[in-house]
Amino acid sequence: MKNKNISTYHRLSIFDGLEMLHAKEHTLNFPNHTHNTFNIALILNNTFNTKLSNKFLKAPIGTLAITNPNEIHATPCDTLKGNSFFTYYISPEVLKKINKGKSVFFENRTIYDLGIFNELLFLSSNFNAKQFENRLYTILTLLVNKYGTNEIFKDRTLNVFRKFINEIDDFEKFSLDRISNQFGLNKYKFLRLFKQETGLTPNNYLLLKKIEKSKILITEHKPIFDITIDLGFYDPSHFYKNFKRFTGVTPIEYQNAIK
Repeated sequence: MKNKNISTYHRLSIFDGLEMLHAKEHTLNFPNHTHNTFNIALILNNTFNTKLSNKFLKAPIGTLAITNPNEIHATPCDTLKGNSFFTYYISPEVLKKINKGKSVFFENRTIYDLGIFNELLFLSSNFNAKQFENRLYTILTLLVNKYGTNEIFKDRTLNVFRKFINEIDDFEKFSLDRISNQFGLNKYKFLRLFKQETGLTPNNYLLLKKIEKSKILITEHKPIFDITIDLGFYDPSHFYKNFKRFTGVTPIEYQNAIK
């Protein structure tokens, strides 16, 4: 039986910390989450599904599947055959620079463009090549010019609830009852309003914050066990499981990807 869920992760210093994920026959669903980057995925086998808050998108083999920064999305994968894809995580500041200082937004999340696809596919296996940075910048420029808009993406999660949780430093002391009381709401109304405005529950949003914080600590070479304790995970296995759910790789694999 062939091994599934074989993923490799790469992180380069160029383009504000370019990250790349190569997922092979991935059968594990990615739950609702966000990124502070553009996700540009090359679909390599099977149809790639993306669930946004108000739509369900399908990207066939040979297309690009794009999500904009801070868009709530989930990716259900084929539990039998698995999905194979290569994703570039691109800083919005990089595309903004390409777009002469104007913010970029992709209205069309599924793009069929064989020229752009093939160039990104070539670069996905040649990121150590001398001309990689220049060629990636050139193809991203073409992508932005052909398919991007200057529309400013209004992040609907920028609200008082999110701002409040973002200011939490001690994850272990998070209390839904205490926070809802501070807003003068019972916890059920707070839950409903929070999910209505962010697309996530407070606990899921906090979990995402933990994962993003853990990535920073991993890049700073902090021991995995210390990260587990500091961020309030039950034990290393709990941390590993949740890290892989949202990133596609384990904390060790992510650590080994740093160059």
